[in-house]
Amino acid sequence: MVWWARLAAHVSLWRWLLATAMLGLLVLSLMPAALPIPSTGWDKSNHALGFAVLAFLAYGAWPGRIPLSLLGLLGYGGLIEVLQSLTPDRMAEWSDLWADGVGLLIGAALASTMQRLAVVRST
Repeated sequence: MVWWARLAAHVSLWRWLLATAMLGLLVLSLMPAALPIPSTGWDKSNHALGFAVLAFLAYGAWPGRIPLSLLGLLGYGGLIEVLQSLTPDRMAEWSDLWADGVGLLIGAALASTMQRLAVVRST
């Protein structure tokens, strides 16, 4: 887990990865539904997976500011829902925002566990 500690030190890399993932998620969320896009097979798990990745990356991008980062990402999920409501073939759903929140908690828990394991193994 020494590699995790080294990787955690590169905050600018984490921020770049987070911004890239956020842009990718936005594009996938606003693409016409008729186009084939990667999917887990269930819309809610797509949301949870996407936001788990964002939370994981936010953990490295903004260390020490996790609650604020997660709240900001949940707001980002809300923005995506609003933007989807403005498209002709997408719709906004409260349940999607709930799935985003679940994904954020899963991603943060995974990142926290990785960080704790790295600390335990380095001592």
